[in-house]
Amino acid sequence: MDTIKLTIDGIETEVPKGTTVLEAARALDINIPSLCYMKGINHSSSCRVCVVEVGPRLIASCTLKAEPGMKIQTNTKKVRDARRTTVELLLSDHDRECLSCSRSGGCELQTVSNSLNVRAVSFAGEKSHHEKDLSSPSIMRDSAKCIKCGRCIGACSTMQTVHAIGFNHRGFDTTVGPAFGRALGDSVCVNCGQCIMACPVGALTEIENMSDVWNALADPSKYVVVQPAPAIRVALGEEFGMPVGTRVTGKMVAALRKLGFDRVFDTNFGADLTIMEEGTELLSRLNSGENLPLMTSCCPGWVKFVEHNFPDQLNNLSTCKSPHEMEGAMIKSYFAKKMGLDPKNIVVVSIMPCTAKKFEGGREELASEGMQDVDLVLTTRELAAMIKEAGIDFVNLKGEAFDNPLGEGSGAGAIFGATGGVAEAALRTVFELTAGKELDTIEYTAVRGLEGIKENVIELPNGKKIRTAVVHGLGNARKLMDAIEKGEKSYEFIEVMACPGGCVTGGGQPIIDAQTSEKINIKAERAKAIYSEDESLENRKSHKNKSIQQLYAEFLGEPNGHLAHELLHTHYVKRSKF
Repeated sequence: MDTIKLTIDGIETEVPKGTTVLEAARALDINIPSLCYMKGINHSSSCRVCVVEVGPRLIASCTLKAEPGMKIQTNTKKVRDARRTTVELLLSDHDRECLSCSRSGGCELQTVSNSLNVRAVSFAGEKSHHEKDLSSPSIMRDSAKCIKCGRCIGACSTMQTVHAIGFNHRGFDTTVGPAFGRALGDSVCVNCGQCIMACPVGALTEIENMSDVWNALADPSKYVVVQPAPAIRVALGEEFGMPVGTRVTGKMVAALRKLGFDRVFDTNFGADLTIMEEGTELLSRLNSGENLPLMTSCCPGWVKFVEHNFPDQLNNLSTCKSPHEMEGAMIKSYFAKKMGLDPKNIVVVSIMPCTAKKFEGGREELASEGMQDVDLVLTTRELAAMIKEAGIDFVNLKGEAFDNPLGEGSGAGAIFGATGGVAEAALRTVFELTAGKELDTIEYTAVRGLEGIKENVIELPNGKKIRTAVVHGLGNARKLMDAIEKGEKSYEFIEVMACPGGCVTGGGQPIIDAQTSEKINIKAERAKAIYSEDESLENRKSHKNKSIQQLYAEFLGEPNGHLAHELLHTHYVKRSKF
């Protein structure tokens, strides 16, 4: 490997050719502040906060490639003054209502401003005025807080290839949003929320539903049931200062009870139910040869992406509802009947790592007898905010168990939170169903890992082969779908998760700032915790879940049966490409 020697703040260092000065400095633990730079997402050098002194010039270090013999100074008065002026200019046209902002304390502009000791804003010029865009059920845009760094555009267009937002107009009038002044809710946005994760300030946040949940909890006529997704338990602790990837399952259940929920169920149960339905559906399609490959439908961001971009492939999507929607349907039918409750008085609250679940919860295709399967969706961040608002000492809570009968989940259900998890969970069940006996094989590691597209050929005990692809990130999904449409690739089963790494880094998870995400592999740490959760459970196969077996025996009959199709399956719609 070719290397280059240069000097940064009097320290001689050697770096691989192609390394930027910013990367070289950070490797020496020299902190150069930045705002627009986000590794793998945005490298535009537009904010100028990361300038360094190279001879007589000030140059943005995030795009400046190291050269032999280069002498860099990162902390001169000239550099500090330039950075401070840049930040003051950003603040001069920024909504500075920091105390009421959801990103207060975690805002990167706030952090940089504090580190540069900005105590006043010297520029009192014209300020732009924007109305908040509340058109989407999932994501709110507040252009008054936008610093036009472009990170959200990089996430949406470069990484996800959705192209819902971009720069509009020029100069002082520049805004970030959908083309032609459209509202986000009228765009091709798939609600994945990766723009929120990329935004350094509070210009993009989830549409909050905390007040709706508080009101439901306070209404004595309502029976409020909550269900947290698998990925919540490996990320929620981060909101309370715990290390990335800490498992907090028991504490989470205890906190939900303290908030006042009547029942605390587990979406892992819904994941096991999904495997029973989707696994049976896969076997049926393999036998008939129709509508192959079967594509997973657990991820609402991915489903909407197909609806917009690949409508000819809609019949390939599994007809199964996502796990939390299945569980919501069972709460309002099976559970309501067992408990003698009127389903109209039941409020189902899902705690999801995903902003797209808010959109999904309102889909008319996911309702029965005039009632939505799920009434309200909160993100991990919103749940943390409610726990803090209630004054609950989360870190010191003693662990508690989920309620039954919809609180029992297997290890297979737990791994739904990581890319490859749905495929592995399905294989654990499909293998045994086709073998007709219990198998020792539990872990199918070929579908694990963080490669963007993983391919494998699985041979079932009956001799059938399943060509499988596991994909995470919509940019990778588009590549795969394009290859399928061109006839370059062929599969029987495809798992897709819209967010990089899967649900563990969904758009509703705790936000990690750009510099920290360079040091810690968030996807890997949370996924490791997910697999640890799986290993800790006595039952690791969906079809071995006794509560699932009881559900079919008492209520549903059989997987993919008439009642199951009525309550647990759905359809999709073609949407505009523009």
